[in-house]
Amino acid sequence: MGIAVCVAAMVILLSAFNGIEQMVSKLYTSFDAPITIQHQNRKTFFLSQLDLKKMAKIEGLTFLSKEREELVVVRKKQRWVNATLHAVDPVFFREANVAKHLINGVGSGAFSQPTSVFLGADLFSKLKLGLDSDQNDVLIYAPKQKLRIRLGSNPFQIKQFFVAGALNYNQELNGTALLCNFDAVTDLFDQQGALTRVNIYVSTNANLSKVQADVQKVVGKHFKVQTQFQKNELIYKTSQSERLVVFIILLFVFVLASFNLIAALTMLIHEKQGNLEILRAMGMGATSRFLVFFFEGQLLVFLGVLLGLFLGLLLCWTQQTFGWLIVPGANVPFPIVYKASDFLSIFLASSILGFLFTYFPVRFLLPKQ
Repeated sequence: MGIAVCVAAMVILLSAFNGIEQMVSKLYTSFDAPITIQHQNRKTFFLSQLDLKKMAKIEGLTFLSKEREELVVVRKKQRWVNATLHAVDPVFFREANVAKHLINGVGSGAFSQPTSVFLGADLFSKLKLGLDSDQNDVLIYAPKQKLRIRLGSNPFQIKQFFVAGALNYNQELNGTALLCNFDAVTDLFDQQGALTRVNIYVSTNANLSKVQADVQKVVGKHFKVQTQFQKNELIYKTSQSERLVVFIILLFVFVLASFNLIAALTMLIHEKQGNLEILRAMGMGATSRFLVFFFEGQLLVFLGVLLGLFLGLLLCWTQQTFGWLIVPGANVPFPIVYKASDFLSIFLASSILGFLFTYFPVRFLLPKQ
């Protein structure tokens, strides 16, 4: 029973980690394009520097989107907050499914308005904005990039915008992001039309690594091409490390539970000493007597592993179906995701450990003659 409980715990915890990893991935990649292009040495560049005709021929590439990212200051009366402005085009707005993340505002159609912006939910709250359109005007201060310092000169370009709503992506973006139409801020910055990055969207079945390599060939060495996974590499590596640590800890727990198996086999061998003497007198060899107890131990391990896999799968299924456990603060069911590789890893690791904890106790406890 101890083996079954340990195996079930492995199934549940690894499936939970898969669910958390998927949820975090959606939070941090829903805003990021599958592939992005940035200049290696400069902050900005122009779309004319890229060979768009060759890029259009790349298999799997569906859409391109331009983006300008700048640090700005947002002011509402006497409230000032720092923000990261993301000036994007309608392609980005559609592909990033911005409308789905709109939690407060007049509607996603406001994006096309030249003086409308969307703020991260935390920024929206800090500025104490509401649904009343008469109170949702803010001033955006963008630093002048080519500035000669003179007494009394204004170091900022200033423009008034209407906050059309609040966006909920993840904690980082909620506290910093300001999203607006690319054409609405061209007069806020020097080098009108300059980009910070080009976002690339791909078809559903596209090979992301291949598309990345093909794009890199077209744009050349002066540009850096990254996938969304490379951009958020630390998050994925941390998640994988946590999974590995949990798996190793559970294997140690399995080892402890296997001592019950050793104790059961030890008691069984001592109880059957009389029968063993009779079998030996009848001519049964040491190898045959060893195999009797070895296969009995292996049967216990096999049944325990199968029962554990079944219990783990059953509990995960009930969570997926009924959502008993809720993520604190998010009010959503705790995510569970199965992976065949996890089941295979658990079965193999449990079977190998079960073999070792059956073979050696029987080998040393059973009389040699």
